[in-house]
Amino acid sequence: MTLTLYNTLTRRQEAFTTVEPGKVKMYYCGVTVYDYCHLGHARACIVWDVVRRYLQFSGYEVRYIQNFTDIDDKILNRARLEHSSMEAVADRFIQAYFEDMARLGIKEADEYPRATHTMNGIQRLIHDLENKGYAYPADGDVYYAVRQFSEYGKLSGRNLEDLQAGASDRVNIKDPEYQKKKDPFDFALWKAAKPGEPAWESPWGAGRPGWHIECSAMVRDRLGDTIDIHAGGADLIFPHHENEIAQSEAVTGKPLSTYWLHNGMVKVDGEKMSKSLGNFTTIRDLLDRGVEPMAVRLFVLQAQYRKPIDFTDEAIAAATNGWHTLKEGLLFGYEYGEKLGWEVNNAASETEISPEYVNRFREAVDDDFNFPGGLAIIFELAKELRREGNIIVHEGKTATPAAELRQEWETLVTLAGVLGLEAKKEAEKPVSNGLSDAEIEDLIQQRQAARKAKNFGEGDRIRNELQAQGITLIDSKDGTRWHRN
Repeated sequence: MTLTLYNTLTRRQEAFTTVEPGKVKMYYCGVTVYDYCHLGHARACIVWDVVRRYLQFSGYEVRYIQNFTDIDDKILNRARLEHSSMEAVADRFIQAYFEDMARLGIKEADEYPRATHTMNGIQRLIHDLENKGYAYPADGDVYYAVRQFSEYGKLSGRNLEDLQAGASDRVNIKDPEYQKKKDPFDFALWKAAKPGEPAWESPWGAGRPGWHIECSAMVRDRLGDTIDIHAGGADLIFPHHENEIAQSEAVTGKPLSTYWLHNGMVKVDGEKMSKSLGNFTTIRDLLDRGVEPMAVRLFVLQAQYRKPIDFTDEAIAAATNGWHTLKEGLLFGYEYGEKLGWEVNNAASETEISPEYVNRFREAVDDDFNFPGGLAIIFELAKELRREGNIIVHEGKTATPAAELRQEWETLVTLAGVLGLEAKKEAEKPVSNGLSDAEIEDLIQQRQAARKAKNFGEGDRIRNELQAQGITLIDSKDGTRWHRN
């Protein structure tokens, strides 16, 4: 089995190989921290979290970097509205980000560089571009000369002639920034300071960096000239990722990333999500109204990661039902392991999981991170364990060997964990003012005596009394068993 990925750069699916054997350098363009994270962020963060988990499961050592854009016009606008500072706004929403992601079960990245903490690297990269003839200063600004980079457009498939034709009606030649540029397509690497805005000293005067140069500098500083995977939303392909390539490769002469991976967008009831349409949903709003975090993960992973998905009440309800099925399977060992003679541990060893199921799971997911295909294998295991659990409840035992059930459960827990789908055993609630085991057994004996005397009304009364106190009776040819609900 060979992992193959769809590479946006080449527009085809390719076998995955790494720059350094056994190691993966991966960068995900993170969030601009001016507001709470929404469903689109949830999808992206879940997808790349699971990609990282799967690569680790496949034996790779993964270094995963995710940035925060902590200087931006939107952040500055919010700071003005709140009579606050850019730093205070960014810090508040970075903290909120970590809270939301923890609720979704997303593992923290190895490092979270901030644009404002990478200023030396940003200025060094701009200086290198200027020395190589790809950048020019203009009244305190610095611009990238797009036409100097002959491969511009290779990621997005766009060419400057087509872009020029499409932009002719949108260009404002009186715009001061437009008048500074040598070419309309040139973009800002450094912006001169404006009154009242944060600024950093530089060789070109006080100012702040452009958005695109920030990621190029953070990749270079944290991971080097060439990485294995550069990930992000499909909306970043142009111009952000296109400009990253132009900036980085013009300086290094090397590919910025071997593979460019992009997740699809999230719609809400068929419409693009936006505040103006009133369908803008944050992660915390969704979870606070009772949607289970693992159901959100399942909703995201049931779709091919590159395709758009539509968030609807029906879709999340279906994902919730699916999660409940999966949860039953994941809790099987905690519910029935003792009865089957197991010692239940949280971790499974390689010898305890089924090679057959693991191979089928790998075969599915190795096809461009086909998580829906992997989920099908997981649900197969979960439904089998749920069936076995029902047999144990109703018949008191099962014909399936305990060791075989142990292996199926360990396999399910392991493979579901690769997708970040985890169920925690709830702490047992203390029985307060309830019936003791001895009292339950005594009532069962009374019921059996009543039924033997054909006093079925009394037998039903005792059953109903027990049911009202959360005790379910199960009659079989071997007698009556019971369990607390």
